[in-house]
Amino acid sequence: MEFLDILLLLLVILFLKFWWRRWSTTGGGPRNLPPGPPGWPIVGNLFQVILQRRPFMYVVQDLRKTYGPIFTMKMGQKTMVILTGRELIHEALVQRGALFASRPAESPTRLVFSLGKCAINSAEYGPLWRALRRNFAAEVVSPARVKQCGWVRKWAIDNHMGLIKDQAQDKGYVEVMSQCRLTICSVIICICFGAKLPQELIKGIESVLKQVMLMTLPKLPDFLPVLTTLVARGQLRRAKELRKRQMEILGPLVRARKAFVESGGRADSSPLHMASPVGAAYVDSLMGLDPPGRPGGLGEEELVTLCSEVINAGTDTSATAIEWALLHLVVDQRVQQKLYEEIVDVVGKNGIINEDDLEKMVYLKAIIKETLRRHPPSHFLLSHAATDDTVLGGYTIPKDINLEIYTAWLTQDPTLWPDPEAFRPERFLPGEEGYEVDWTGNRGVNMLPFGAGRRICPAWNLGTLHVGLLLARMVQAFRWVPISGSPPDPTETFAFTMVMKNPLKAGILPRT
Repeated sequence: MEFLDILLLLLVILFLKFWWRRWSTTGGGPRNLPPGPPGWPIVGNLFQVILQRRPFMYVVQDLRKTYGPIFTMKMGQKTMVILTGRELIHEALVQRGALFASRPAESPTRLVFSLGKCAINSAEYGPLWRALRRNFAAEVVSPARVKQCGWVRKWAIDNHMGLIKDQAQDKGYVEVMSQCRLTICSVIICICFGAKLPQELIKGIESVLKQVMLMTLPKLPDFLPVLTTLVARGQLRRAKELRKRQMEILGPLVRARKAFVESGGRADSSPLHMASPVGAAYVDSLMGLDPPGRPGGLGEEELVTLCSEVINAGTDTSATAIEWALLHLVVDQRVQQKLYEEIVDVVGKNGIINEDDLEKMVYLKAIIKETLRRHPPSHFLLSHAATDDTVLGGYTIPKDINLEIYTAWLTQDPTLWPDPEAFRPERFLPGEEGYEVDWTGNRGVNMLPFGAGRRICPAWNLGTLHVGLLLARMVQAFRWVPISGSPPDPTETFAFTMVMKNPLKAGILPRT
């Protein structure tokens, strides 16, 4: 028996040695993957990352210094090729965009919420994705539709200005992030469902969808499916319970809008205040869509999934950008005063700011760009995957692995951005280093707040519009100042987007 035990142990060792040589992430080998940090058998670099007890993005930041613009990490049963170099990122996303435009396999938890990848962000590159994205581009972010929904922004921002004034009177300060999230969420909900909702219902939707985002963040069983029977069952159960709550809070909105549309737009056909005419809400277009791979069209679950995607994607990123911008305006009153003077030059002290006015506000645009450079919404883009085996940077990229695009280094590179840690909007004015930078990445990659190529955020123009309108209105009406006992703190943390560890609280002084 002892001999058999020894023989079994030797066979296991030989198997692990063969397995590790076959799937090693240290470069070369049969698959010719890019080099990377040596890992452990079976788990690869997974526990090495976990034991560091810090966000993955900071681990990658350090590895970039050792392994350069492209390297591999084996995270359990998931292989990741990580791109950090601007030339390689531009090649993958723009020059060869169609080849790297797909998405890798999703975890069971994420599939619960994407309904089998029936969402613009998660759908694999192909007919379904094209149909969903084309519809979104036409029905939500086309110039005609953005103009048609101008009243939604005016209604929500007017309410926003009253709410921040009331909060400042009650508390002595404004909780910037929570107020901006509420306002932007109300705008996007109205764009999706055509309804003006009570504040408490908007807060409830916002809370549930925030939980959805956090639930879909990567967890240990996503990297080691072998743990599914031990760990992931509880995680999957919680995901299904949350999905049920998501359906319970958004399903009635779908049904109410459907009744409104089927009635021809009769006000008494719906229990909600339907403010948009038939055909003007995003969900209206989805009801009649018959995309490939979804026989019979889109049902209520698909409609909830697609509208949730838009609300989540648009709310967090825009609210976070506004909070970071205001932090710098509070800290640097010179920048705030310069912005105020530009606003007054364009519309006057009490003039109504509309979308067309923003085009004339060069310094406001510079502030938004500098905010997104200095504080990109995330250090990574959503995972990409090749549609077929290919070569990038001289290495093989199999179609079944995650291609992770690390973009934060682009905005920290001193060869691209002198004094990169400084917040200096002037760098985006004529004659400065950022003036001709293409932030969509098409002409080159210096900053990528929205991604690039075929998978670029389709609503980036709408998001920057919301940020610009809110910032301009808030600075026109009030001077934003620090409050005693809670100075602005630029320490960041990760909560789906890169947010302030201590949310900004600022005082307001009426303009005279």
